[in-house]
Amino acid sequence: MPKIIENVREQLLCEARRQIAENGYKNTTIRSVAGACNLGIGTVYNYFKSKDMLIATFILEDWQECISQMQQESLANPGCCLKTVYDSLSNFMSGHKELFGDSDATKVFATTFAQRHKLLRDQLADIIRPICHNAAVNNKDFLAEFIAESLLTWTVAGKTFEDISSVLNLIII
Repeated sequence: MPKIIENVREQLLCEARRQIAENGYKNTTIRSVAGACNLGIGTVYNYFKSKDMLIATFILEDWQECISQMQQESLANPGCCLKTVYDSLSNFMSGHKELFGDSDATKVFATTFAQRHKLLRDQLADIIRPICHNAAVNNKDFLAEFIAESLLTWTVAGKTFEDISSVLNLIII
């Protein structure tokens, strides 16, 4: 009779996250994750077709949580909305700093970066768009995309919210 293991998927994701943080992308393998979970390699492949899919899964889950936090912010105050987006982005990036700063991971994921970047920007623009309704700009969709791109770029660059918001407030008001 096969052994029944509870929460295998969650165990694998948790262990992969831990190993990435401690050992980096290159030294995290399907074999090392499986071994740490006391599972066979084949069991891991039943859940994830590759190490990259394993990593992408926990990043996606974290991103979805990040988006959910942003969507819960009241749109009554544009400044608070933008601060929530900034804080959520900052927290997401700091939660994955080992992976985002890993040169081996960067090489692997570089081919999909442009596609993913556009997707992230569009998701952020959807959240930001409602606060652009009073801006003195005709193209509100472009304004939302512009603000989303600015938040992404400058948050990644380590700018403070005060630096970013002082400029964005001139555009939104």
